[in-house]
Amino acid sequence: MPAKAADITIAVGGAFTSMDPHFFDLSPNHALTWHVFDRLVHPDADQRPTPGLATSWRVIDERTWEFKLREGVRWQDGTPFTADDVVYTFQRAPNVPNSPTSMGQYIRPVTRLEVVDAHTIRMHTAEPVPLIPQMMGSFSIIGRKQGEGMSTADYNSGKAAVGTGPYRLVSLALGDRAVFARNPLYWGPAQPWERVTYRMITNDSARVAALQSGDVDAIDTVPTRDVSRISRDARLTVASRPGLRLIYLYVDANRPVSPHVTDRDGKPLPGNPLRDVRVRQALSVAINREGIQRQIMEGYSKPTGQAMPEGGMGYDPSIAVPAYEPDRARRLLAEAGYPEGFNITLHGPNDRYVNDDAIAQAIAQMWARIGVRTSVATSPASVFFTAGGVRDEHSISLTGWSTSTGEPDTHLSLMLATPEPERGRGTRIRPSHYSNPSLDRLVDRALTTIDQEAREKLYFEAIRIGFQQELAVIPIHHQVNIWAMRKGIAYSAQLSEQTRAMEFAPAR
Repeated sequence: MPAKAADITIAVGGAFTSMDPHFFDLSPNHALTWHVFDRLVHPDADQRPTPGLATSWRVIDERTWEFKLREGVRWQDGTPFTADDVVYTFQRAPNVPNSPTSMGQYIRPVTRLEVVDAHTIRMHTAEPVPLIPQMMGSFSIIGRKQGEGMSTADYNSGKAAVGTGPYRLVSLALGDRAVFARNPLYWGPAQPWERVTYRMITNDSARVAALQSGDVDAIDTVPTRDVSRISRDARLTVASRPGLRLIYLYVDANRPVSPHVTDRDGKPLPGNPLRDVRVRQALSVAINREGIQRQIMEGYSKPTGQAMPEGGMGYDPSIAVPAYEPDRARRLLAEAGYPEGFNITLHGPNDRYVNDDAIAQAIAQMWARIGVRTSVATSPASVFFTAGGVRDEHSISLTGWSTSTGEPDTHLSLMLATPEPERGRGTRIRPSHYSNPSLDRLVDRALTTIDQEAREKLYFEAIRIGFQQELAVIPIHHQVNIWAMRKGIAYSAQLSEQTRAMEFAPAR
């Protein structure tokens, strides 16, 4: 049965894991929690910062930003929103217990918050931080009264899920769905949906079937193989847009011994071959990126050798897509001392990115052709991220990243720079273990350069070293984001892949 005009049911493919907006810096979690919790800055459809809970911001000096907060905003329990709530958020967000990836990278660059008055705050930094407005659009604000003393479990139960966003939480069943109702106290435009059912259906076929049967009104991460068929269905419509999501391989590039690498007889190797850049180069040029685009992604990907897509800040036209060169890959392995290759396990999620399991299987076959016998071990995203990002158990893994600022700042700080969590540079565990002091200094310069043109040149230099020359990570492609919905519903496609009820509206 079609949904009532004032209700919408959305099925998403990304596995959300918590209603705590600070528990895990994960896109499906951000998309879920943004229905309830608002942000100081709202990235627009092109990821440019626009007013949110902050109405304006300005530079006082190169180490001080002033934000004017929106007056008249109330939490869903009627409590007024003030600067003290921002202070409390900054205290809590980087320090949530058991967080796989915290919000520290966005908050720790601010060394001191100064409350000028109830609706004015100043952010002081130890060094120039040009992306402060973009960072303020990367995490949610929670209230002191509503959040103090509350745990992640309290957010998941709904007890602490009290925000200033466009919806209020009615119920949450992790692993299944969340139900939201329109928030009558929301400061912004009234939402068109009285009730939102936000379902998690990670299986691609089941998600498409739910749309076709009318069980849901809209879906995201449409499987590329189904786009043509859905487009021909008169009841449905498709929207797509190239996105910022980079699909890449994390390589254990620095540990002396890696857990899932053996010789051809299955015996542990005395050293980690992935430490040799020639091995990483061999693995990269053994991947037929155009073949993946054509055969697996049905054209809905952009093969790449760098962090940002064409047209994005930090995209370097001088970096070509790595050529498919299996013969060269075999020569590189021989030069590195592995003429017979070795065995390795490629880990990855099977329900997080478009065709993630199929991509991993294809890469394994390509590596087998150069003598790297590859076992594939994919798992649900919740299991995969815990094993790789928390327990550090992988040798090489297929994963993805999308910048929340519209610039490659987090690519540099999370993938290339040596982790310094106290400064907001990455997290304590980073699966590549890559470290290059000279590159660290370059990243620091880029992230503290106010002039945009000069900053982009530093981005170019850092990306050439980390992505092209040393292959701290191996880039594969940028995803094209695809949504489908029943006729009668319009969708405003975002550069971000986050799928939220706020982008859907009844078609006019």
